[in-house]
Amino acid sequence: MNIAAEVARKLLQINAIKLSPQKPFTWASGLKSPIYCDNRVVLSYPAIRRFIIDSFAGKAEAFQPFGTVAGVATAGIAHGALLAERLSLPFIYVRDKAKGHGRQNQIEGEARPGARVLVVEDLISTGGSCLKAVEALREAGCEVAGVLAIFSYGFPQAEEAFRAAHCPYDTLSYYDALIEVAVAEQYIDSGALEALRQWRLGPQEWGAAFA
Repeated sequence: MNIAAEVARKLLQINAIKLSPQKPFTWASGLKSPIYCDNRVVLSYPAIRRFIIDSFAGKAEAFQPFGTVAGVATAGIAHGALLAERLSLPFIYVRDKAKGHGRQNQIEGEARPGARVLVVEDLISTGGSCLKAVEALREAGCEVAGVLAIFSYGFPQAEEAFRAAHCPYDTLSYYDALIEVAVAEQYIDSGALEALRQWRLGPQEWGAAFA
């Protein structure tokens, strides 16, 4: 089975990924995009949820040994917790910054110094939020085995950021696999395909036309 294609197919089926080149989405950063990915939708579909976690478990073998799973807040928490349960391992999660009250934790759960940790994220765009979690774990004395995510846009910026951080990563599916499935199953036509390709080559420039 081609896992990347099957994951893309399932994400499209449940509208976890939506494609709209004519009426682009606006990301939190302000970037205009013909694609919107919300993998939290997976949690509402038990069969697909199990498939995702089983696929994570298979991919996780490449990062062994590790003894703890960490989710990146907030979207990576549920997927990370489910994987930790599947592997019978301790689970922790990492906030984007320390809480401003109580114990002022950035890492919730028991992050033991010297622990080797697999980080789980739902989506990688630039890699920034995920690598902040990696940095926090390293500062806490943990060793990061790597990062697993459901989907990646495949931006060169993310590749460079992970390389600079000396942090290996893998994803269940990725942009090119998604586009192939979307064309094959007629989610998009040839015009939309070209728009999606152009956006990936220059997201800022593509989005400027809709400003």
